[in-house]
Amino acid sequence: MKKLLLLIIFLVGGVTSTYAQGDLRLGINAGVPVGDAADYSSFNAGADVAYLMGFGDIFQVGPMVGYSHFFGEEGVDDFQFLPIAATARFGLAGLELGLDLGYGLGISDDLDGGFYYRPKVGFSLFGLGLIGSYTGFSNDGDSLSSVNLGLEFRL
Repeated sequence: MKKLLLLIIFLVGGVTSTYAQGDLRLGINAGVPVGDAADYSSFNAGADVAYLMGFGDIFQVGPMVGYSHFFGEEGVDDFQFLPIAATARFGLAGLELGLDLGYGLGISDDLDGGFYYRPKVGFSLFGLGLIGSYTGFSNDGDSLSSVNLGLEFRL
């Protein structure tokens, strides 16, 4: 019984110390569609939430969920994606490099989901980050993508 109690204390201590190292990030971004998306859309806006866990002071990884909205041009309906991904960040002296990889659920009518990817570069200062990124959704040879600029709030 004592061994079980010690094991439970050890596990709870390990989980809570890992949780304390976590970093919740809220991001907003806006961008210009490129590639195939430029034929159907004139503007892109999005938001995301990520929970990053640190491995040392330089590398972080965790889950991410977001929302991406492409505004359709004349005669074309807007289309939206819900990306669900893993995110990783490598940071040194205020500069951050990152990558999101996952699946983008198509939440508009007649829009299939597909592979989601988003390389990022940013500068972080006092819990606020300025992030430049390239967002892409790829499915069956089609690629809907945009070049974005955004803000990221560290909570």
